[in-house]
Amino acid sequence: MRMARLLLLLLLAGCSAAGPRCAALPGQPQVTVQLLFGRSLKGGGVVDDAAWQDFLARSVTPRFPDGLTVLNGSGQWRQRATGKIVSEPSTVVEIVTDESPEMFQRLDAIRADYRQRFNQESVGLVVNESCASF
Repeated sequence: MRMARLLLLLLLAGCSAAGPRCAALPGQPQVTVQLLFGRSLKGGGVVDDAAWQDFLARSVTPRFPDGLTVLNGSGQWRQRATGKIVSEPSTVVEIVTDESPEMFQRLDAIRADYRQRFNQESVGLVVNESCASF
């Protein structure tokens, strides 16, 4: 019974919290954006480090000059045409920024540029509300 009351109080506290999402935390309301770039090329090969750095410098950094983080990894996805699971090298760019319609336009431009430049089917996009302090 005591645990049930505690859970109920926690739920009610979350539902009735007033004010901005960062009121009880250090930092300011922001959004955290993750762009998910596959590095395999159709027909073989990969987007090499020099091509990636050029893309980052010309397409991403000018649109988000205040800062970002680049993480290299290994990703997988399902091919639309065949249903086959494909693994490939990948790069995640994480950006903490203010939310605005203009921000989404910049993200769409980056994604379109990468798809066109490297003949990609898609570039993943994840956007989460966050509190940030630097």
